Amino acid sequence: MSAPAETRPARLAAVATAQGGARRPGGGPASAEIDVLFVVTPRALLLDIAGPAEAFRLSNQHLKRGGGTPRFKLRFTGAQAQIDSSVGLQLTGLEPFPSALPAPTWVVLVGQPNEVLAQPDAGTRATARWLAHALAPLLADQPRHRLVTICAGSLLAAHAGLIGARRCTTHHEILGRLRAAAPAAQVVGNRVFVLDGTLASSAGVTAGIDLALHLIALTCGERNAAAVAQDMVVYLRRGLHDPELSPLLAHRHHLHPAVHKVQDAVCADPGRAWSMAALAAVGHVTQRHLLRLFTTHTAVSPLRYLQAIRLEHAKQALAGGASVTRAAQEAGFSSDLQLRRAWRQRYAGTPSALVHQLIDRRT
Repeated sequence: MSAPAETRPARLAAVATAQGGARRPGGGPASAEIDVLFVVTPRALLLDIAGPAEAFRLSNQHLKRGGGTPRFKLRFTGAQAQIDSSVGLQLTGLEPFPSALPAPTWVVLVGQPNEVLAQPDAGTRATARWLAHALAPLLADQPRHRLVTICAGSLLAAHAGLIGARRCTTHHEILGRLRAAAPAAQVVGNRVFVLDGTLASSAGVTAGIDLALHLIALTCGERNAAAVAQDMVVYLRRGLHDPELSPLLAHRHHLHPAVHKVQDAVCADPGRAWSMAALAAVGHVTQRHLLRLFTTHTAVSPLRYLQAIRLEHAKQALAGGASVTRAAQEAGFSSDLQLRRAWRQRYAGTPSALVHQLIDRRT
């Protein structure tokens, strides 16, 4: 049964809050700065640290360029102030282990070489003790904090009792060891990353970048994550059971600067009266050449891409409580009818039905 008319605006506002995020798991309030605390162990895999850290840095950079506020504060802690990384590079100036987490914090545990995992040294054992006795109580029942494990960082979390019965993953070579260390956990293989509540775990090495990009998308929006991925020249990958890739992220797995420039312009201002001539002007190419470039590098035409972006913006506007007429205007459709025609080509049902589905899903 549909809600009475007088209650529908309030329920739509609730949907907007749930989607826009007054609070997100492991993120705290949507505008709060998040401490990203890398726990650096002896011989830590350098890419497990540098890859995600660079993604968070670039996210801050794009937020500032857009007039926003940086969301991530990078911190690094360890059992000693100076630790050798996996490649011999010394990491210095590490903070002592914190005794409190006053700000929303993502604690990042990274991997180590197999020889260190086989015979943990004094620094690794000290880190495990701190995780089990000091950090575990700080993370318990605290939705504003998040535990992030990269590669064999999951083993460290398991030995400290931080995983429990939740779903997680790790590098394919140590899945069996993780199952033994965390027998109650649901260890999932063949996944780039897995999220279960405030626990986020990833497979080996570069999967840490994929996980960082996903967390950035959840916290700062998919457009920000897409910009970071483009800067880092990496694919935006999802786990096998994650939702379909958003149109804002789709068709971006290429390196052609003119196509990216056109895509950036469309995403930034989908409501503009775009034509093939206007799109070609942004890319500084002819209309025929732009069509050829899009077909080659994205497998869709420029106008088909534009329609997908407009539909996504209309969908977000509807989820935020806008009427069909308002959503069509904001997304760049000439009328409700044009929006409905485009909608039928991509989605089942009608734009109005989406609003009711979102309400029913959250009430």
